[in-house]
Amino acid sequence: MPSALWISIPVHCRCSWSTNLGSVRRHSCRLREQPFWVDHVCGNRVGDSGRYPLVVSTWPFVEAVRAAWTAVDHGLSAVDAVVEGCSACEELRCDGTVGPGGSPDENGETTIDALVMDGVMMEVGAVAAMKYVKDGIKAAKLVMQHTQHTLLVGEPASAFAISMGLPGPTNLSSPESINKWTKWKEDLCQPNFRKNVLSVDSCGPYHPKDTANSCAQANPVGTIESSPARVGLHSHDTIAMAVIDKMGFIAVGTSTNGAAFKIPGSYQVVESMRRGMEPKLAAEDAILRIAQKYPDFVGALFAVNKEGEHAGACHGWTFQYSVRSMEMEEVEVFTVRPSTVSMST
Repeated sequence: MPSALWISIPVHCRCSWSTNLGSVRRHSCRLREQPFWVDHVCGNRVGDSGRYPLVVSTWPFVEAVRAAWTAVDHGLSAVDAVVEGCSACEELRCDGTVGPGGSPDENGETTIDALVMDGVMMEVGAVAAMKYVKDGIKAAKLVMQHTQHTLLVGEPASAFAISMGLPGPTNLSSPESINKWTKWKEDLCQPNFRKNVLSVDSCGPYHPKDTANSCAQANPVGTIESSPARVGLHSHDTIAMAVIDKMGFIAVGTSTNGAAFKIPGSYQVVESMRRGMEPKLAAEDAILRIAQKYPDFVGALFAVNKEGEHAGACHGWTFQYSVRSMEMEEVEVFTVRPSTVSMST
């Protein structure tokens, strides 16, 4: 019975060849398509293959991939390896966008989002907007293992994680995140994720534009519009990881402290691969669907099929993802550059 595999993204890396930088090999890839972002999974055991185990992660988070590889190479399950890899990134605060002390929200607080999917049991667990607990991916695994829920959010997520033995409550802010938030306030709270609102000043409180006449304190100057530069190299949702273990079982996970200054509070690729489409074609199809509707989106993603074939795609920036397999002596970082694709309406 075919198992749809995991994931996330489109692309076919026609790799131009690599340069050795220390122990990490870097590859440059050029796509024929325009990309986007997401990460997902489904499936179960993918069968015997010399390609396994395999670890793939977004971005050049080499230490996270090494941690996951060590776990899976020593016989741990795909789920446990994903948790080890994402936990390493949380501890290292990869890119400032994973774990504590990273991207503050509008209130200046750092919160944690994380998710893990088990392709064997077809289970998922996640936490979102979790305060006071730094171990996001471990909390997500606990949700999957010890509740009948898929997602816990906010204070209940924190209380659950602490009750299950994770350290907390902990202040997730850092001097860096506080300074970042202070500067953002000084810059009139730009950029942000608001739209079609009026405000007593640039930083709120906000009122819907179409009901502003009923708000006595609405700013007569007019609509507050956010700067379009919301997404940058260090302002995006962060590590996503896929692991195929020695048994051929698949798991994926993600952990992030979210986009900076967020408001508090991939199906198609997988289905195409389930039907037999190779990752490159499945990705291109999904990206075209998105790009036709949202030509200005900025994002990136990678896809891994049940044979362990991987590819990445991006739009609006250059994207890197990291891989370790049986054929590699060390983690290799692949660089994907976007290219223009003509689209029919």
